[in-house]
Amino acid sequence: MLAALSIRDIVLIDRLEVSLTGGLCTLTGETGAGKSILLDALGLAIGARADAGLVGLEADQGSVTAVFDVPMDHTSRKLLTENDLEADGDLILRRVQTRDGRSRAFINDQPVSIGLLRQIGDSLIEIHGQHDERGLLDARGHRALLDAFGGLEGKASELRRLWVAASEASAALAAHEEKLAKAKAEQDYLTHVVAELDELAPEPGEETTLAEARALMMHAEKIADDLVDAQNALSGDGGLEARLNQGLRRLVRAADQAAGRLDGAIAALERTLVETGEARSELDNAMRALEFDPARLEEAETRLFALRAAARKHHVAVDDLAALAEKFREQLADIEGGEVTLDKLRKAADAAHAKWLEVARALSAERAKAASKLDREVMRELKPLKLEKATFKTAIEVLPSDEGGADGLDRVSFLIATNPGAALGPLIKIASGGELSRFVLALKVALASRGSAPTLIFDEVDSGVGGAVAEAVGLRLADLASSVQVIVVTHSPQVAARAGTHLRISKSAGKAKDARLATQVEVLDQLARREEIARMLAGSTVTDEARAAADKLIGSHP
Repeated sequence: MLAALSIRDIVLIDRLEVSLTGGLCTLTGETGAGKSILLDALGLAIGARADAGLVGLEADQGSVTAVFDVPMDHTSRKLLTENDLEADGDLILRRVQTRDGRSRAFINDQPVSIGLLRQIGDSLIEIHGQHDERGLLDARGHRALLDAFGGLEGKASELRRLWVAASEASAALAAHEEKLAKAKAEQDYLTHVVAELDELAPEPGEETTLAEARALMMHAEKIADDLVDAQNALSGDGGLEARLNQGLRRLVRAADQAAGRLDGAIAALERTLVETGEARSELDNAMRALEFDPARLEEAETRLFALRAAARKHHVAVDDLAALAEKFREQLADIEGGEVTLDKLRKAADAAHAKWLEVARALSAERAKAASKLDREVMRELKPLKLEKATFKTAIEVLPSDEGGADGLDRVSFLIATNPGAALGPLIKIASGGELSRFVLALKVALASRGSAPTLIFDEVDSGVGGAVAEAVGLRLADLASSVQVIVVTHSPQVAARAGTHLRISKSAGKAKDARLATQVEVLDQLARREEIARMLAGSTVTDEARAAADKLIGSHP
């Protein structure tokens, strides 16, 4: 419930502090005293549209703070927790409005967006007036109200979960269909490229090997000439090997007479001859390997150029051609297996949609039952409110399955007809000001124990009625206040007499000569309350008879 309201520099309110209790609270006062200002200020605190014109004349900014005492499991606390905000203790909503049009919002002294403030505020307070087009008068909220009345919130929540699952399954199917269609469009190209690369059969590192071999073969002729010269120097009649052999033979002949002093030289020459022989053998091998072959050179160049051409075509390095071929093969395999995946996704999407549709149809049936019950309860409330000739109906339009959504197949709206035989129409279009307020009251009484904010505010719900009707309005408001906090702006003494708390709004000037008028709110004690109800009965001049009538009204409603 709304526990306290603090207002600073809003229109004619300089400084105002009001503490409230549960049950029925009435706000009375002369016309123009500032009741609408008080409601505008409260609306600002719960997220209403900002208006720089609300700031007091002599102030740069105004502020409104509303303190709420609600159960720990209330929706507002869950919303705060979801937004990482403090959710323990009283909920303190504050709004600061500056003269230059800027507006700031706070919850429990933490800055928040105006959107979140409005969302929290809507869960805490409902304000109903003759010209209110929110809440019960907004058809967009009628389905949720019907679900709350019928105790169907859990099933509606499950339906929204199934809708999300069905939507995700449909999105996955659509994404795969798009991917498969794109892949099929490229299938011929992929097949051609894979065949081309398979025929080329590139291998990592092949470019380097071929480039080195090509460079070597291109220089083979010149290298071969050098090798021949080297070979002639080692072998042949005048070559190194022949001279070494000749020297070795002479040393061997002289060795017998040298008493071992030539052994070292002989051994060295023998080693040299072995090394020279190995060098000659390596030269022979090199000669054979480097033999210039134009056909081999052409073959190497053709292969190298083919690899590089393929790499340029596909914008990759030559060493990456093998990986590219594998990637294209996988894409072709995906296309071949894509139809299987597509079939699985289609079956999953169909199953998810079928489950959603099953639950949606079941919920439609339960909504129809709840609507009939709600119609009976509202019609029962209309008679004592002198609307016995009126008709109330909860209309449910069941949409085709392909037009359904997260909330199911039902479009719900509250319709009325004020006279027998008249066509049913929306509340806001059919009812007059006084009738509209009483229709709203009847609805709120029927819905009070289900789907209602913890604080309800009615702005002149008794407008245009008096006598027995005003008495009936007061009775219904008192009944409603047994389950939620009800705050009523009223001109009816019959309604005011039923209040547990009575606030009087007045406008007065300070003692200074140039003091401007300011709106004030006073909590009335028993004596002041009798005087105020007597004023409401008698007008500007309060008589003893009016006081006696006030005592009678108050006494009949302890």
